[in-house]
Amino acid sequence: MIFLKTEDEIELMRAANLLVADTLTEIAKNIRPGVTTKQLDALAEEFIRDHGAMPTFKGFPNPYGGPFPASICTSVNDEVVHGVPNDRPLEEGDIVSVDCGTLLDGYNGDSCYTFCVGEVSEEVKRLLKVTKESLYLGIEAALAGKRIGDIGCAVQNHCESNGYGVVREFVGHGIGKEMHEEPAVPNYGRRGNGTLIKNGLCIAIEPMITLGSPKIGMMPDRWTIKTCDGKCAAHFEHTIAIHHGKADILSSFEGIERIEGKLY
Repeated sequence: MIFLKTEDEIELMRAANLLVADTLTEIAKNIRPGVTTKQLDALAEEFIRDHGAMPTFKGFPNPYGGPFPASICTSVNDEVVHGVPNDRPLEEGDIVSVDCGTLLDGYNGDSCYTFCVGEVSEEVKRLLKVTKESLYLGIEAALAGKRIGDIGCAVQNHCESNGYGVVREFVGHGIGKEMHEEPAVPNYGRRGNGTLIKNGLCIAIEPMITLGSPKIGMMPDRWTIKTCDGKCAAHFEHTIAIHHGKADILSSFEGIERIEGKLY
């Protein structure tokens, strides 16, 4: 069932998502060679709890194994999504996708940003640029009266036309009182197909795009998903509400971009 949100609920979701944005900004201040993703996780959890919220991901159930053991997902280089924070220091030239969720006053926020660790290759920079562009193209396609397939089509066309792979197995989602609600929001699709987009719909759009083949595999921890060919993947995510007929972005990259610089 799809739960359309009221004006008041959208504002509660905005607060949860802006806390996610602030948390990712704190992480941006601390990403550098030598830092471990476990250290970033501890920083994120403390920041979220200090602001009166819960880290939604911690303890999140897994149909394939145990609950998620951390407050953020940290997917490094060829890891696509759901990377578990660990003690390996980040290295110059790495990229790390940090996915963060908060539960504040009964509503969820969710956003992801792929960070550069020091200087990365031009090939990888271009992957990040195109993936981030595809997120905003998907958001532009999210209009009342259109269909979910219009969002996926916009993402898919931009990424595949640039020679990148689009992951099929993991998709965006509805969001509200639960982190994952209906409808599913794939990063591929056909215009005019799928669920009708209506005012009050709140969804997370999250392109997961690979430098090479889109084929993926699950690691022994039963959480971390990697590319099969070992090439890098990028992941950017915003939570939006359909408000007055168009997308209202509830999360934000502004703080991150002040630190990292804009990719385009």
